[in-house]
Parts: sequence; C-alpha cells; structure tokens
Amino acid sequence: MTCPDCKRAMIILEVDDVEVDFCVGCKGKWLDAGEMDLLLDGAENRERIVTGMHEATDVANERDRACPICDKKMEKVRCSPDADTVAVILDRCPKGDGLWFDDGELRRVLEFGDFPGERRIYDLFNSIFGGD
Repeated sequence: MTCPDCKRAMIILEVDDVEVDFCVGCKGKWLDAGEMDLLLDGAENRERIVTGMHEATDVANERDRACPICDKKMEKVRCSPDADTVAVILDRCPKGDGLWFDDGELRRVLEFGDFPGERRIYDLFNSIFGGD
C-alpha cells in the first residue's frame, strides 16, 4: 500500500489481531474498516468514539488526501468522545475503506478510550511506535 501523505510504500504490522499499515517516512497509520473498533475493544466509551465521528468543516490547514485503497478523496472527520474534549481531525474514506491517522493522531484517539484497569492496547502502541 502507498502512503496517502508522502507516497512511500507502507509496511504492515499486526498488533493484537489488527493489521496497521504504517509509513516509516511520515509515521502515518492506516486502519482498514472496523479495525478502530477492535483497537478500542474494552473501552467503556468505544461506541461513542467510533460512531461519534462527524464531518469537520473548519479544516483550512488540512491537506486533501486520497484513500490508499480506492483512490477517492477522503473526507475530514472530527473525532472526540464528547463536546468538551479537543477533537482530532482524521481522514476517512468516503466508501468506508478505512481511516488515516497522521503522526500522533492514533495515540490521541486511543487516549480518548475509557479503559477500566489496564490499557494494554495503548501501552502496546506506545512501545511499538515510540509514543504513537
């Protein structure tokens, strides 16, 4: 797969039964459809995060990107667990192929998860991606 940001070839990492396409150039990450839900498994507010992504309109400084699977222009979506939390702006395939995370964005979204007790997935991502 080619990175939708810097156009380099991406590598595939399997993390707890989830395949993450990772760009070693820009450190962006691609999650196929449904994989975000798997990463948030165990979070008490998982449903609110996954279904709470809404179109973002104030994205003047965000670059347009094409989906690495279908090549359609991705839409900008606002991801936040509630109205009081600063949202993360993500790129989502309009056909539902998946989500693109710039460096640091996936870590921030995982931090939204209300994980009771151990934060195994979050800790695993921190160890693999060095903070993201």
